[in-house]
Amino acid sequence: MVDVTSHINSVQRKLGNRVIEAGEAVTATVSQVYDTDLDDLWDACTNAERIPRWFLPISGELRVGGKYQFEGNAGGTVERCDPPKSFAATWEYDGDVSWVEVRLSAEADGRTRFELDHTAVPNEHWKRFGPGAVGIGWDMMLHGLALHLESGETNDPEAAMAWMVSEDGVRFMRLSNEAWYEADVASGTDAATARTRADATLAAYTTPPES
Repeated sequence: MVDVTSHINSVQRKLGNRVIEAGEAVTATVSQVYDTDLDDLWDACTNAERIPRWFLPISGELRVGGKYQFEGNAGGTVERCDPPKSFAATWEYDGDVSWVEVRLSAEADGRTRFELDHTAVPNEHWKRFGPGAVGIGWDMMLHGLALHLESGETNDPEAAMAWMVSEDGVRFMRLSNEAWYEADVASGTDAATARTRADATLAAYTTPPES
């Protein structure tokens, strides 16, 4: 198993601004080094039969111009692909469109760095919740990938859901949320504003739904 604190600390997080065709955008970046080679990590991230072992079931065509759909989550169109180094796609969910780009690079010690950019034009949801709203989800995705690469086994969805509401799972989300709060402040957001939306994000993730 991956220790919660060590996993959170092993991930690099940052926020940046850029201008895209859709307007002024914010990019949340996560980066982690895995103890596997470039080809294996590429396969884990692009093989439709392997992706559900650590993330979510996926359907569609994983090729440039192809459309994909994660079960119960986002879908979109694959826009670019440069095996085994990078790919980019739209990320479409609940009527909103953003963009993801994944880059893989070999490290000198034989390990491989995974880096993901999630770029979005800020909307009311972003203003209310800040980067943690997507950041916690990406941290959990990296956690699932780490577990898969460590064991080679398929992650159990039911066990994953149980873990999310466990003491360790809630602690993971708290630590992740705090790390994204720090990234928000480092990007230039007023600390009080960053704290307000970080608190709103954590509540959204950890408050049980009303029965």
